[in-house]
Amino acid sequence: MAWNHHRHLELYYAVSGSGAVLHTFNPRLHADQMAYIANHANDQILFFDLSFLTQVQALAQRNQSIKTYVALTDRAHMPEAHSLPNLHCYEDLLDAETDGFQWPDLDETSASSLCYTSGTTGNPKGVLYSHRSTVLHCYAAALPDALLGSAKDTILPVVPMFHVNAWGLPYMACMVGAKLVLPGPWLDGKSLFELIESEGVTLSAGVPTVWQGLLGHAESHRLGFSTMTRTIIGGSACPLEMIRSFDEDYGVQVIQGWGMTETSPLGTTSAFKGKHLHLPKAQHHAVQAKQGRGVFGIEMKIVDREGAELPWNDQSVGDLMVRGSWVLRAYFKDEGGSPLVDGWFPTGDVARIDADGYMQITDRSKDVIKSGGEWIGSIDLENIAMSHPAVATAACIAARHPKWDERPLLIVVKKTGAEVTAQALLDFFEGKIAKWWTPDDVVFVSSIPLGATGKMLKGELRQQYANHLLGEVAANA
Repeated sequence: MAWNHHRHLELYYAVSGSGAVLHTFNPRLHADQMAYIANHANDQILFFDLSFLTQVQALAQRNQSIKTYVALTDRAHMPEAHSLPNLHCYEDLLDAETDGFQWPDLDETSASSLCYTSGTTGNPKGVLYSHRSTVLHCYAAALPDALLGSAKDTILPVVPMFHVNAWGLPYMACMVGAKLVLPGPWLDGKSLFELIESEGVTLSAGVPTVWQGLLGHAESHRLGFSTMTRTIIGGSACPLEMIRSFDEDYGVQVIQGWGMTETSPLGTTSAFKGKHLHLPKAQHHAVQAKQGRGVFGIEMKIVDREGAELPWNDQSVGDLMVRGSWVLRAYFKDEGGSPLVDGWFPTGDVARIDADGYMQITDRSKDVIKSGGEWIGSIDLENIAMSHPAVATAACIAARHPKWDERPLLIVVKKTGAEVTAQALLDFFEGKIAKWWTPDDVVFVSSIPLGATGKMLKGELRQQYANHLLGEVAANA
């Protein structure tokens, strides 16, 4: 349970390399989820940062399997007051050992690391990775049309190492010999910008909400990047305006990616083909706004509700299915039985794929808006809203409607100091989508709830605003 720093990186290699299983633990989860996960995984030793001492002490009261606790610090910073049994100091443990260690020969199919996903129904489910799947994933991630890592790079993974192994970057960077820069807990725009500049970062990776803070800091202080040339954005759909700003304002290429805990996580990236290189900027950005082509080792298809495969024509929309060498076969302890359908993993995403193989997520299956029997993709509407100069963040949800069953409702956070009316924002959609896709209303809020991995919690928004349009219809009537 730790931020991105050198001790966490040491554990990545020491734990798995010694034959034990590295279970990365998300400290942003709810206490009930933490307790369930630790007991389900049968964790035995917990390494933690002191900033999470309160969570760890609460967890210790509800866990029977953890016998040893190790604070990731030196003797001078060990806590004087705590309630943890059998607490050790990380640096003391290292100082007590010699520099020599006989690494065991391990079966490549043996377990290497364990991550839990909360993107399933019910309790979080574990995904157990093997040494083989981890290495294959690492090879694929370093390919030129994937994350393009090399010994010339200085790589900054802002994506947490406690979440899906930081998209494999701690493995890939070391494999290719890149310099690795780790940000610790300082993830605000100012701290990240100063770290990028001081360490000469060339490649970074994170979720859109993190980059909003970075771009906001750079814009407000009229700053530019001197070394960073590309950034990997994933976790949720990257707004088109963010892609444009990174490119045109700062000269940074956005590589959008898609994946899941169940895919280790890398599945696709939006790397260009040769045919795209000389296209106008707007068409470049349209390609980058897609989640991209499957990296070598991943197969994709989209299917209709009956399971029939749909064509790759950039029009047909269906449920996204994947399979590959680092896609799970079953959840840890066979939780919930086999999730596979004829050998394919159903991702829960709704997508379309164009003739060049570029996949674009249009929604999560649970977030699709069904209006009068027709589907409306919320992500397209969010991207348009966030291209408005007054909008910082936008979420589109399905709200109940007396005639059409559901209609899109836009939830918006305005940029600091910016003003826009609901009608002006609705007018902004004119000509960009089919008219009947236009949201029925806009609700302005101070913030949108985010989950433990930085994704918008649309479920909470639906609970709060599901009847918003019913109230409006009644009032208008």
